[in-house]
Amino acid sequence: MSKIDELIEKLCPDGVAVKKLGEVGVFIRGNGLQKKDFQEKGVGCIHYGQIYTYYKTAVYKTKSFVSIEFSKKLKRANTNDLIIAGVSENIEDVCKTVVWLGDGEICVSGDTFIFKHKENGKYLAYLLQLENFNQYKRQYAIGAKVTRLRIEKLKNYLVPIPPIEIQNTIVKLLDQYASLEAELEARKTQYEHYRDVLLSFESKNVEWKTLGDIGNFTRGKRFVKLDIQNEGTPCIHYGEMYTHYKIWARQSKSFLNPELASRLRSAKPNDIIIVAAGETIEDIGQGIAWLGDTDVVIHDACFAYSHSMHPNFVAHFLQTDIFHSQIKKHISSGKISSINASGLSKAKIPVPPIEIQKQIADVLDKFHMLVNDISTGIPAEIKARRKQYEYYRNKLLTFKHRSNG
Repeated sequence: MSKIDELIEKLCPDGVAVKKLGEVGVFIRGNGLQKKDFQEKGVGCIHYGQIYTYYKTAVYKTKSFVSIEFSKKLKRANTNDLIIAGVSENIEDVCKTVVWLGDGEICVSGDTFIFKHKENGKYLAYLLQLENFNQYKRQYAIGAKVTRLRIEKLKNYLVPIPPIEIQNTIVKLLDQYASLEAELEARKTQYEHYRDVLLSFESKNVEWKTLGDIGNFTRGKRFVKLDIQNEGTPCIHYGEMYTHYKIWARQSKSFLNPELASRLRSAKPNDIIIVAAGETIEDIGQGIAWLGDTDVVIHDACFAYSHSMHPNFVAHFLQTDIFHSQIKKHISSGKISSINASGLSKAKIPVPPIEIQKQIADVLDKFHMLVNDISTGIPAEIKARRKQYEYYRNKLLTFKHRSNG
């Protein structure tokens, strides 16, 4: 008999109580926080979109902050509170949940719920990752463009609530298993650190030049997603730069009618395509080397950068903190952040001999494939570990239930 079974036999031999979430705790709706309110430091905050794009099960330190004065207007979460995304563009992400385990209070945005309770917060967060909850959401979620789950339905969702000792033991076991995946994720961080060190050329006599000195920028022209089709002239929409492309591309995901494409602007083979607009400052400056055999049409939120360097070397450099720290001061922020060609052209890049550029690019290409290839390397290993973990989590969080009567 496992330790969990022994505890259940000892503490709840007749089964585990099942309760509605509304009986377990209290929901408080977030308010008033938008991405434009973010600051470099201040009071920690979580925007609802970050719950499904950035955070995992537990949060110990926030990515974003707001000013102390502004924070006074916002709803706050305390340690062990759940923070639940109230809306999303899809059913899978709506009501995605994290538990705040850092020190002190943090602020939350509108379209989130703070859930205050007396249970193990991580245990509850794990429960809301189960397929049972996904099925419940699919049954009751509303909305087309924006999906949400009404607070009444969220309150009525049934969860097993064993004694806190059992909750703590389950969380400890699941944390140990999840740490295996975290180790694999850490390899990605190691790669990024290695890449940044390699491209910093510290203590090496390498000339640095501005992008404007060694190349030219051409802004794309506007087209919309409705223009995209399954064949025709290759094109890259700026949104795909965040969701589909990585360091280089030889084929496009999307195409345009050739007649429309003839009125637009293109990147040539070996050009670097650079994103010039996005929802956050971090989005700006993402770049890929276009290695296709033909030109590719680019969106007006992108630049084609023509140059005489090794394309993959430049593309890898554009991923570094060294590059992004340089362009940050030239980015205009608002509802949409953006940068112009003048701002990009001021960033400096190391210019070693072309054979050195190729050697470095080859090394980083191999590391990139190891870290990002979904069929081999780390992503494939993470996928296998995650499948095992989800099976183990479902087994641990399945109990014999008893009624509350």
